[in-house]
Amino acid sequence: MTDHHETAAIECVDVVKRFRAGDGWLTAVDGVSLRIDAGGMTALTGPSGSGKSTLLHLIGAIEKADSGSILVNDAEVTTLGRTGLTAYRRSIGFVFQRYHLIAALTALDNVIAPVLPYRTAYNKTARARELLATVGLAGREEALPARLSGGEQQRVAIARALMGSPRVLLADEPTGNLDSQSGDAVLDLLDDLRRDHRMTVLIATHERQVVERCDRVIRLRDGALAEASAGQDRPASQAHSVVPWQAP
Repeated sequence: MTDHHETAAIECVDVVKRFRAGDGWLTAVDGVSLRIDAGGMTALTGPSGSGKSTLLHLIGAIEKADSGSILVNDAEVTTLGRTGLTAYRRSIGFVFQRYHLIAALTALDNVIAPVLPYRTAYNKTARARELLATVGLAGREEALPARLSGGEQQRVAIARALMGSPRVLLADEPTGNLDSQSGDAVLDLLDDLRRDHRMTVLIATHERQVVERCDRVIRLRDGALAEASAGQDRPASQAHSVVPWQAP
């Protein structure tokens, strides 16, 4: 394994995804090649229909690419079988725009739910309590989702995504349903978690406030890579530019 691969958290090479649309096909992701180094917070942005959520779902193995290669922390996602995909999905964190909390479960039980069927080396309840405290929800463990604000529900969703100690956290429009103050608080939390846990965070978003908080920006248009640049609010010396990348 080369140093090039060891420092990259995510690599995509000529990734293509099409969906059936009437009598034809819609190309949602059109030959995307990119490389994201480990440890940063990257915005994947573009207008509606640009393919950003689809690309995030491909990286998270929620959807399967039609062609191309996706390498995440040395796992070749596009060639994994059913058992490998199950293990891979457990190794990453995924945060959805609409939270996807189970209404009948408490905050604590929602955080535990994804790992409940599996044996773990840690105490699930103790870890869930620790994570809820980390995201600022100590004392709210027994609250049902209906008793939580939107920002609090998103914090529960983030805690749930961290249960497996992921090295990569994928977030699909994590501030899309939040007011600006709650959205800023969630972004602060993601940045703190990235730094404290040495995670790579990739956020699909169309919101400027998110883009300006990231140190890497990848723009898509019509399913293809439009441009990639450093975040506008970071000095060039501190930013990590992402440029179109081709396999050697």
